[in-house]
Amino acid sequence: MRAFIIRPFGIKNDINFDEVERLLIAPALKSVGVEGGTTIDILEAGNIRLDMFRRLLTADLVVADLSIHNANVFYELGIRHALRDRSTFMLRCRADAFPFDLQTDRYLEYRCEDPAARLDELVMGLQRTMDSRSKDSPVFMCLPNLSEPDPSQFMVVPPDFGEEVVRAADNHQAGDLALMSYEVHGFEWEIRGWRMVGTAQFNLGALAQAKVTWESVRKLEPNDLEANIWLGTIYERLGDLTRSTQALDRALNNKSIDRDRRAEAYSLLARNAKTRWRAEWESSPLEERRATALRSPHLQDSFENYERAFDEDLNHFYSGLNSLAMIKVMIGLAETMRDVWAENFENDKKAEDALEGYRKNAAKLAAAVELSLNATFRRLEREGKKDVWAEISAADLYFITTDAPRRAAAAYHKALAAAPDFASDAVRKQLSVYRDLGVLYVNLAEVFKVVGEPPPLATPSDKAAAAPQHKRVLLFAGHMIDAPDRDNPRFPADKEHVAREKIKEVIVKEMSSGAGVACGYAGGASGGDILFHEVCAELGIPTRFYLAIPPQKFVTTSVQKAGPGWVDRFWDLYEEHYKHKQVRVLSEATSVNDEREYLPAWLRPKPNYGVWQRNNLWILFSALNEGCDPKTGDPNITLIALWDGAEGDGPGGTGDLVRKVEDLGARCEIVKTKDLFGL
Repeated sequence: MRAFIIRPFGIKNDINFDEVERLLIAPALKSVGVEGGTTIDILEAGNIRLDMFRRLLTADLVVADLSIHNANVFYELGIRHALRDRSTFMLRCRADAFPFDLQTDRYLEYRCEDPAARLDELVMGLQRTMDSRSKDSPVFMCLPNLSEPDPSQFMVVPPDFGEEVVRAADNHQAGDLALMSYEVHGFEWEIRGWRMVGTAQFNLGALAQAKVTWESVRKLEPNDLEANIWLGTIYERLGDLTRSTQALDRALNNKSIDRDRRAEAYSLLARNAKTRWRAEWESSPLEERRATALRSPHLQDSFENYERAFDEDLNHFYSGLNSLAMIKVMIGLAETMRDVWAENFENDKKAEDALEGYRKNAAKLAAAVELSLNATFRRLEREGKKDVWAEISAADLYFITTDAPRRAAAAYHKALAAAPDFASDAVRKQLSVYRDLGVLYVNLAEVFKVVGEPPPLATPSDKAAAAPQHKRVLLFAGHMIDAPDRDNPRFPADKEHVAREKIKEVIVKEMSSGAGVACGYAGGASGGDILFHEVCAELGIPTRFYLAIPPQKFVTTSVQKAGPGWVDRFWDLYEEHYKHKQVRVLSEATSVNDEREYLPAWLRPKPNYGVWQRNNLWILFSALNEGCDPKTGDPNITLIALWDGAEGDGPGGTGDLVRKVEDLGARCEIVKTKDLFGL
């Protein structure tokens, strides 16, 4: 989180405000985990007032020292109060008389001669301010219907960051997106950056990573509408329906939600109920499935939420079609199991009246969905566009509302002609409901000839037996071969064979554990990296060859000091991996005067960050993307570290990577070189 400090500068009225910040405000912000600054920290060229406005509007917390009559302080406080409804904390010492308009507000008062004496109280006050969702702006308190602007609109995302996100998405490089999500943290525009990355991750199907990114947005803005809508979908697909529903409820309780988003949120709530409904009857014994499906309250809940979504927006044909499908299933089950249907009514007459009411509702829904789809097709025709999902929905509507098997099959044949494979999977998944429950079955046989019949519904025991085990991904980091002039040895050249055998021992152990090993990730430095690739090749494990900088430069920095033999081995590995498209280079920069030029321009302002640290994280996130469980996000990776345990390598070194992997809860196999080499 970021703070902005509004205060006088220097010594004014015998108060040293620089010392007040140093002794009181700065330590308090550090204590609550917030980075803070003033306009004096704005060093870039340009209009300082524009930067001041942006920081005032985007800061998660503003601390204002109102001890004296300072025009700039009151001006900036007024802007903050006018445009942000909360998270503004005021403090003062007894100096000038206090302005009338602010006399009713609460402050922390400190002693000018000893500001640090109130540090504990300031820490407590800042923490409560950050935790509170109550308004503290007098403007918003007096005008309760006033809405604050979205602070993220004042944040400018660097163009080259956006380009990097697009490249990673187009190339299906979810590991790169996870790296950028991690790196964005701390920039003023981080929320907008996370929005871009989170959307790209979702579209790639990297749901576990998308969850992390959108939750980063929520950490700063708990009720963010876009984040909660996305998380509603993401958690549903990850199988966490409770968190999905909570996210959607937060979205619906957001006062700024519009009609389209309400329709979307209700539709997603309906899908959650449908998922619960399917899980309930699919896990029942075969002879009880239909009765369980009809009795389930989730059937009614799903239908009502789909219908509510369609009521919100009649252009939202998807929700109308699904509400029609759910009510048709309900009617079909009720007509063949009238005794089960009648259980919730006082008598058979009321049960039949209710069923007739649903039939009439279904007829109205069918007409409304047809009108909505027709309007959509006319709009698409005007715009010269096609929508495969509208075509599929039209086929679904025909299937549900007519008994014409050949025509229904022809409708699906036309709709799916140019559709991606996953669209056919979605159609089969819905049709399997009708087959497994024995409803709307007239058209099924012919339609299955076109779309393919889904596999039979598995029993609970079959599902447990079929649960796949995911192979582990290996990640390697370790010391290079010592240069001849190295004072403190870490990997003497004559210990190469010892290291190779130990690395092989660890890899073989991983191969015999669980489901085995899928692949390995490593750089290309002399010593550990090259040995890892060679051992994996010997054992039949494919590896990914990741380089921080272009290969010619990399050889100069990380290979050739070990001798010409290692250079030859590097190029052999490089060419073999390049042939199989398993080489990635993080930075393509060649003419570099400053190492920071290996970083993209958007990333260079990040303090204490370089290409080697970025490279380790890049390999880690790429390995995580391939290795993590797609449902749980569990890091199914093992880091093999050939390491002496010393911290001298700093950020980007082996020790730094070990800590990050351990923080993820992943497995680490540390080969202690001091013991192994007898150092």
